[in-house]
Amino acid sequence: MVLVDSGNTRIHLYENGNITHLSHNEGLLLDYKEIYYINVKPLLKDKLKSMKHWIDISSYLNAYGFYETMGVDRRALCLSYDNALFISAGTAITVDLMEDGKYKGGFILLGLKAMLKAYKEISPALEIELNKDIKLELLAKNTVDAISYGIIAPIKAIIMQNRKNHPIYITGGDGAFLATLFENAIYDDSLIFKGMKRALENKR
Repeated sequence: MVLVDSGNTRIHLYENGNITHLSHNEGLLLDYKEIYYINVKPLLKDKLKSMKHWIDISSYLNAYGFYETMGVDRRALCLSYDNALFISAGTAITVDLMEDGKYKGGFILLGLKAMLKAYKEISPALEIELNKDIKLELLAKNTVDAISYGIIAPIKAIIMQNRKNHPIYITGGDGAFLATLFENAIYDDSLIFKGMKRALENKR
C-alpha cells in the first residue's frame, strides 16, 4: 500500500513502513499502480484529481465530532489512535483530542517559524534563532531568551492545560523538539499514515 500526504510545502510518501519527503514536483512524478492520498494544498487539487492512479481518500476520514472545515491531515492524525492528545507541529501547530474514537475538540497555534517571523516583522532587533534549550523555570535576561521563553512557555502551558491524563502523540517538522517538553510524549512521523491506513481498512 502506497500512501501520500500532500502538504503545504512537501509531499510525504509512505511505502513499506518508510517515509520519504519530496518536493511537490518530485511527488507528482511518482509512478505506482495505485496511490492513496490526502491533500491540503489547494493549488494541487485539480492536478491530483486528473491523475487516474491517484485515489483521494479524504472522504474516508470520518469520526464522531469532526467538523466540516477540519483539515484532512488533522482528521487522519486523529484516526491513528482512539484515545490521545495529538499535536502536529508544522507550518501551524494543531492540537486535537480524541476519546474513545470520538473527536472532543482542539485548537490551532502559529508554528514556531511563523512566530519567529512575526517578531522579526515587529522590529529587526527581534530577529533571532529560537533557543530550544531555554530553561522555563527562570525568566529571561536577554532578547534571544526572552523571545524563546515567550514562544515556548505558552505553547507548553496550553497543551498541559488540556492534556489531563491523555497520552500525547506528536508529529510534524518541529514535533521532535516539542516532544521534549512533555513527559512521556511520543514523537512519530508516521501518525498521519497510520490514520490513513485505519480509514482504508475500515472502508474495506
